[in-house]
Amino acid sequence: MSCIFITCLYSQSDIIEWQEMSVDDENIASLFEQYEELAEIAENPFNFNTLTKEQLEQLPFLSDRLIENILYYVYKYSPIVSMSELLGVEGMDWQTRKFLEHFIYIGPVKEKDEKFSFKRMMKYNRQELTTRVDIPLNQKAGYADYPDNVLIDSPNKKYYGSSLYNNIRYRFEYNKQVYFGLTAEKDPGEPFFRLYNKKGYDFYSAYLFLQNIGRFKSIAIGNYKASFGYGLVMNMGFSMGKYSSSSSLRRTGQGISKYTSTGEYNYFQGIASTYRLSKRWDATLFYSFRNMDAHVENQFIKSLKTDGYHRLYKDIEKKNTIYNNVIGSNLTYNGKYVEYGLTAVYNCFDKVLNPDYKEYNRYYPRGKDFFNAGAFYKFFLKKFMISGETAIDKGGAIATINSVCYSPTVDTDITLINRYYDKRYQSIYASSFGENSRIQNETGVYLGLETSAIRNTKLLCYVDYFYFSWKRYRVDMPGTSGIEGVCQLSYSHSNSLSMLIKYSVKNKAQNYSADEGEKYVFPYIRHRARYQVNYSLNDNNSVKFLADYTNTGYWGQGTTNGYLVSATANLGHEAFPVKASVSGAWFSTDDYNSRVYLYEPGLLYAFSMSSFYGKGTRAALKLQYNYRKFLMLQAKLGWTHYTDRNIISSGTEEIQGNNKADIQFQLRIKW
Repeated sequence: MSCIFITCLYSQSDIIEWQEMSVDDENIASLFEQYEELAEIAENPFNFNTLTKEQLEQLPFLSDRLIENILYYVYKYSPIVSMSELLGVEGMDWQTRKFLEHFIYIGPVKEKDEKFSFKRMMKYNRQELTTRVDIPLNQKAGYADYPDNVLIDSPNKKYYGSSLYNNIRYRFEYNKQVYFGLTAEKDPGEPFFRLYNKKGYDFYSAYLFLQNIGRFKSIAIGNYKASFGYGLVMNMGFSMGKYSSSSSLRRTGQGISKYTSTGEYNYFQGIASTYRLSKRWDATLFYSFRNMDAHVENQFIKSLKTDGYHRLYKDIEKKNTIYNNVIGSNLTYNGKYVEYGLTAVYNCFDKVLNPDYKEYNRYYPRGKDFFNAGAFYKFFLKKFMISGETAIDKGGAIATINSVCYSPTVDTDITLINRYYDKRYQSIYASSFGENSRIQNETGVYLGLETSAIRNTKLLCYVDYFYFSWKRYRVDMPGTSGIEGVCQLSYSHSNSLSMLIKYSVKNKAQNYSADEGEKYVFPYIRHRARYQVNYSLNDNNSVKFLADYTNTGYWGQGTTNGYLVSATANLGHEAFPVKASVSGAWFSTDDYNSRVYLYEPGLLYAFSMSSFYGKGTRAALKLQYNYRKFLMLQAKLGWTHYTDRNIISSGTEEIQGNNKADIQFQLRIKW
């Protein structure tokens, strides 16, 4: 199954309606971190007159060719004095310009690089302190009072802490060279300065990140991320998948980057550095040592725990039960028309990873240590771009991905991608293009077209065929295949009006249980259609309307339907410091399989997307107060009403009744 969402980033008082994309359900958690990364860039945009390739590569909607064209335009016509000059960049369409404007600003050109000075850093830095509190307005079963004898028999019926959520973030930045940050987070249900959590917050994160200090391209101390090549060996960065833009599929990893998210799994802890050997050669070394959550039985790791929650007895049993050491290196050559590199990573646990055996997980990673090495390449040949990566693990299994992109004009790309991931290939930190979440047990061919040749329009179409040689979770048969097709047409008449229509279909094998108890493997087919229109009166006032339809079912066994209609209005005036966002939605689905997903405006750095099934309505109100550029206050009230039930959710999250409400507050101070 997949979901569709609109990413909205708040850049001070502006709302950035970024690109629509859809992802598998199991990848939703990673979107929270990806959203935070883009939100941070929007809050601290790049100077257009001093743009670097590394900065532009952090924006996934830009293609490699367009990045080169932007850099050439800045080099030739600098200083740029107006945002309107963006349309002068070869291949820049109206929509991409609209997206890009919220991540850049027009600033002065520095005559020469300023030498690093501790005194200047302490005088001309930028700092930010943010805190957020979420308060649920309904009592969940996990917070109810239970007799001691009940908790002795069923200790996982009750959360240890209060239902409040809170995080605190501190950020320090100087001249795009020095970054320092601290993050503390308490999830709902986790104790605070009591019981097993005497240190206060359940999760603490800190980093020091330096850029362009002498010949050091980057130095990371504390928490950081690492991504190289096309992700077959190491990828902890922004992964767009195949659903958004063919240009993003050809983006190599960003190397070492700071970790600013509140997520508690997808990061390294230690030290890393990238050193410029010469103008074209970069060398990277990194080391990580951290404890991790896992389910351990008899000194064997049965599963890794990745959700970061520590609020139940069973969560505490899994907290920090294992240690993980990772050491790796990368060597990259970055030329004008060619780029290639080598990556090697050694990963070791202090216990043996050995999940309970199932037929579908026969080839899952098992053992105490893992080694992966890979080579990636990218080169331009007139109107062609050829790229790819091939990796091998310690057992000799291979994973490879290769692509050819043909650009007959600057605004049209035709992309062909072939991938082969051996069912025996094992890598703990790999993440790349594919249908599966694991880089394993998959062969596929992707053909995509992306063009903005027609004025004010952009067309994205693709078809992807995939084959799985071995069994998978919920697929008890080897040798299954599937196909997916998507066609998306977006139109922007001007800065004020934009529309999008999208249709997708996916046919993928899945287990089916018949009434008589027999289990079969049938094609599971999902159709989805969406229409969206946005209209902006000015920079502060806009409306958005969305209609979404989903049809799912097994071949020949009937189908179920899901409907969603929503509207959002953003209201404000330059002379008034308070801005508002009001949204409402109606949904109706036949069952859980036809569930619908809804994104609504959220607080800064807070990704707000929910899934709904059944019948009901959703309403939300967000208020934002700005006092100059120093202070920002935000509050959001959300309310969901169901018309087909008297109990919401189940287990410790169960709510008695058919209403669910919550309120959020956020304070940010910048100086």
